[in-house]
Amino acid sequence: MQRQLLRVFQKLNQDDFFLNGVHYFEKALAKILSLFMIGVVLASAIDLGLVLFRVIASPPENFLNRILIDIFGFFLNILIALEILENITAYLRKNVIHVELVIVTSIIAVARKIIILDFEKVEGIDVIGLGIAVFALSVSYWIVRNTKPSTD
Repeated sequence: MQRQLLRVFQKLNQDDFFLNGVHYFEKALAKILSLFMIGVVLASAIDLGLVLFRVIASPPENFLNRILIDIFGFFLNILIALEILENITAYLRKNVIHVELVIVTSIIAVARKIIILDFEKVEGIDVIGLGIAVFALSVSYWIVRNTKPSTD
């Protein structure tokens, strides 16, 4: 009995066995996260549909001002959620995090922030910060695109 327990403990203590367990845990969690993200995308799309229906049914006076920008924000939120879902599924497929997808998702998120930005309520430092973020993400994207090996 003690030898069997010793063998089980030795097996549990092996690095490969432990790393396989961690790998399976990561895969299971990524699958759960992808299911949650599908739910978020569906709920967001339904919410966007309801908002569009309300706007079309009774268009407000200042449609081209704030409401149109809010609708663009809804669309971009859904695109960001889809990009995050793509990041998760790419991880499940190849077991690595794709830096290019993460950078593209970040660019979309910053673009969303710029599009919905109310310039009357922000300070100059906020705009400067967003400009620096856009520049850094653009340079990062350029570096990743130009340094990755060709798959052609």
